[in-house]
Order: sequence, then C-alpha cells, then structure tokens
Amino acid sequence: MTDQTVKQTVLDELGWEPSVNAAHIGVTSRDGIVSLTGHVASYAEKYAAEQAAGRVIGVKAIADELEVRYFAGKVRGDEEIAKQAVQVLAWDILVPNDKVKIKVDKGWVTLSGHLDWNYQKDSAETDVRKLDGVMGVTNMIVLKPDLQPSDVRKKIKDALDRNAQIESDDIHVSTDGGKVTLKGKVHTYFEKNLAERTAWSAPGVTAVDDQMTFA
Repeated sequence: MTDQTVKQTVLDELGWEPSVNAAHIGVTSRDGIVSLTGHVASYAEKYAAEQAAGRVIGVKAIADELEVRYFAGKVRGDEEIAKQAVQVLAWDILVPNDKVKIKVDKGWVTLSGHLDWNYQKDSAETDVRKLDGVMGVTNMIVLKPDLQPSDVRKKIKDALDRNAQIESDDIHVSTDGGKVTLKGKVHTYFEKNLAERTAWSAPGVTAVDDQMTFA
C-alpha cells in the first residue's frame, strides 16, 4: 500500500470510529509509520484514535502526538482525579482490592503495585483512562503471579493456533521461566498486538518480549 492509501484509510477508520471525533485529527504516513496530530477531548478518545489507526492494514507503527484538551467543565484537580481513580478501582471486580497504588501529577496518573495477572493490570489502566481530567496514564504495576509457569510455550502456541486472526505458523514462541519471547513475521499492526495479548494470557507470564517483524 502507498503512503497516501494508508493515510486515507486511517482517516476513514477514524471517521468510522464512533468514540472519536476525527474533525481535529491530522494523519501522515511514511513507510507504514503513521503519525496522529491535532487534539481530542479526552485521554480515552486519544487511546481510541490510536487503536483505530492500528486496525488499518499497512500500519506498522503509530506516533501518537495528539493533545488532550478538556472542556472547561471536564477539568479536574489531581486530588479529585485520585479520589475517582480509587473509587473506580474499588468497583472493578477484576482488580484485587488495595493492590494498586495511585499517583496523580497535573492530570497524569501513575499506577504501581503488584498483581498476579496481566488482565488485571490492563483492567486497572482501562478504568482510570476513562476518568475526566486524565491527561495520560503510566502503568508501572509489576506482575508477581502466585502460579508457577508450567508448559507456557505450548499453551501460548495452542492459543495462537486457535485464533483465526493470527497467522500462527510464522510466529515462534520461546520461554524462560515467566518471560515469553515472540519472534517471526506478522502482516499487520493489529495482528502483532493480538499475538502479544495472547501471550500475556498464559498463566505465570511476567514479561513478553515482542521481537516480531512485518512480512
């Protein structure tokens, strides 16, 4: 695909995504690297725009330079954001109580602590990403699973084989304790992310080293 085709397709996908107002977003494409510029009305919208761009065939990487600009009524102080974050995490049954620590500095939320599973880590980040006033999220939660990894490589490979959206024959999996390394070829940015998420779903995984390249 040409750079112009990738650019136009990303613009079309942004326009199609209902959670994104594409009117203030600019797109450039060079050798499969897509840059998003302009501004959005929330950090959740910024994230949604990046995810939408990543679904497009031909996109190999994304430089997200979107600026978050909240409307006057949506601006929140750090203390209020922190209180909201504590509440929303307490309501989330996927995140164990009192396991995640929260720090807010000028709207930027930093999460820390220890959890057993990557889905819990992701869920905590998803919760705070949607809060009014959040400018960004840094997820520093460390995984320390109670489960010991057992036959992780086979479980991940089987999961990749089951997924119709992944060309699993071109992906090679190796493990060292709880660390998983992915190598091989993928065809899209979306497929690359999906393979990585699949690896994270195996019990006992504490790190995923994504070394996959594009075919």
